[in-house]
Amino acid sequence: MATSAALVATIAVVPTSATAQPGPSAGPATAGPDTAGGPSSGALDRAQLREALAAVPEAGVPGALAAVRDGRHEWRDAAGQAYLTTPRPMRPQMRHRVGSITKSFVATTVLQLVDEGRLDLDDPIGQWLPETVPGEVGEQVTVRMLLNHTSGIGNYTNAMINSYAAINQMQVTTYAPADLVAIGLAMPVTNPPGAAFSYSNTNYVLAGLLIEAVTGNDAADEVQRRILRPLRLTDTYLPGTDPSIRGPHGGAYFAPFGTRDLSEFNMSWAWTAGEMIATTADLNTFFRALLDGELLSDGTLDEMLTTVPFLPDVPEAGGYGLGIYSLPTPCGVFWGHDGAVFGHLAYSMHSRDGNRQVSTGINLSHYQLGLPDTHPIDIAWQTFLLTAMCPDAAVNSRSAEAAPLLPSVTRMPGSAARGSEAAVAVP
Repeated sequence: MATSAALVATIAVVPTSATAQPGPSAGPATAGPDTAGGPSSGALDRAQLREALAAVPEAGVPGALAAVRDGRHEWRDAAGQAYLTTPRPMRPQMRHRVGSITKSFVATTVLQLVDEGRLDLDDPIGQWLPETVPGEVGEQVTVRMLLNHTSGIGNYTNAMINSYAAINQMQVTTYAPADLVAIGLAMPVTNPPGAAFSYSNTNYVLAGLLIEAVTGNDAADEVQRRILRPLRLTDTYLPGTDPSIRGPHGGAYFAPFGTRDLSEFNMSWAWTAGEMIATTADLNTFFRALLDGELLSDGTLDEMLTTVPFLPDVPEAGGYGLGIYSLPTPCGVFWGHDGAVFGHLAYSMHSRDGNRQVSTGINLSHYQLGLPDTHPIDIAWQTFLLTAMCPDAAVNSRSAEAAPLLPSVTRMPGSAARGSEAAVAVP
């Protein structure tokens, strides 16, 4: 997570050349349909949003897509190209790998089980998973600590993804969740249970196993039954071992690999920590329902939105709740999550009342590797996000460059992610 260039690194890992460069620009932006009327309808300044989104591919990504809501008014658009090697415009309805935004759906599923009285947030995880998490860790780490990343359990992806060869192997390998957990448990603890925030994908693989232990059903099936189907999120799903993205989608480009498309990828390595595929419109629908109290009781939603600080010495930098985090902005606190996998990045941020929403994705990742300064892509994308979240604030590329980088619990945009032995952060 990073509210500034130095914020907490999370998912780590791949050595890369100090000269690694971002993928080529896709050329002129291509606008998608406007779903809420003309440029002057509602509280959305569509011309301003369209201009800000078009600047993202101009800064170096192939394509970008977004959905913005303000009350009843909605704007969806895309810019740039879906693929680097085949001219095809990005479209706003395209499906996108959303990485760790998966965690918000998984946490909501766990919290529904809490609402049903089937488990408690302060249950030790060893009570439910005695063979997977035996001993003191199972006795001391609670369900709550998994969901807010205070368990201290190591992040398995830091150990798992340590070379380009590892990425190639992951693309075609099916991993068992218990094996992923075993990697994390074998790592040194990051802090005593409950003592501090330390982002770990292992926590959410355990959350998936917890759902299965409590319900007796596949975790993906529970997410589908409890959230996706009731909200009619027909473009959102957990793919399991299917490496393809069903339906319309763009390519996925990992900058050090150049024009190689990684959109086909076996995501079992991320499972309930980050395998989800969705559209930006579906993400907005989910978070609006969540924040409106449609999915959880008032008390449990309050628990979800109770945060631990990312940086104990800088509480104003925001904090992590139960599968969701808070983001201070010039127009108030927003809630949501971000996600990163090889080739796709995403943000989904929402005002507390669910009135103002933005979900957006790009089809290039890890373009910052080897670069000493803030990348123009980060400045352009942050400008778009701030424009969407805070329409009444004066936002331009200069003000966005001067502001701290938006939080990312899934990738590290700061100096530690640059250099000859940089970490590659996923998902």
